Amino acid sequence: MQPKYKRVLLKLSGEALAGDKKMGIDFDVVMSLCEPIKKLNEMGVDIGVVVGGGNFWRGRSSGKMDRTRADHMGMLATVINALGVADALEKLGVDVRVQTAINMRSIAEPYIRSRTMRHFEKGRVVVFGCGTGNPFFSTDTAAALRAAETESEIILKATMVDGVYDSDPKKNPNAQKYSHITYSEVLNKNLAVMDSTAASMCKDNKIPILVFSLEDPENIVKAVCGEDIGTLVSE
Repeated sequence: MQPKYKRVLLKLSGEALAGDKKMGIDFDVVMSLCEPIKKLNEMGVDIGVVVGGGNFWRGRSSGKMDRTRADHMGMLATVINALGVADALEKLGVDVRVQTAINMRSIAEPYIRSRTMRHFEKGRVVVFGCGTGNPFFSTDTAAALRAAETESEIILKATMVDGVYDSDPKKNPNAQKYSHITYSEVLNKNLAVMDSTAASMCKDNKIPILVFSLEDPENIVKAVCGEDIGTLVSE
């Protein structure tokens, strides 16, 4: 297989790292997700990875906490996941760096765009933690922001569902899957692809989003090589 894209931004949900445990990190699952990342790295693809933190903390669902503080806790959760992903990649022999949007120099580099680009030049995978570094923004928005900043050609949104549907396929057995949909349709129909801030940023910067299932981790390689999987969101 030949890669269709030279530089990609992979968005991994925190839940994906937990596997069947639903909470915390299942390192066997993380290793299985990192193996296709290694394959792509060996193919010469530049890979940035944004991780969520939902396997440890969901600030919005608490409802009782100050939102800013709850979001800061969520950012710390993403750092735990970023370090876990980096550890798995290192065990597979991949050169990797963790960068965080909030300074914590003892355990990760601060996010500096020029340094990220230099890591790509050297063939390193870069894992981004802490979202955007600001409360009230999701890790989906962080993925859109980092994709735009690093001039990534596409966002690969690896989820627990095999694409975008017109309704929740878990609740509606007749839900219809889209093979392609526009940003405007995602926003107007309020489809659960990304939050509206992230979708608008992708629309404004013309960054396509491919939504696909992580049930088979090899789908990450298939997505980068242009195989017809999932749902493509573009103009």
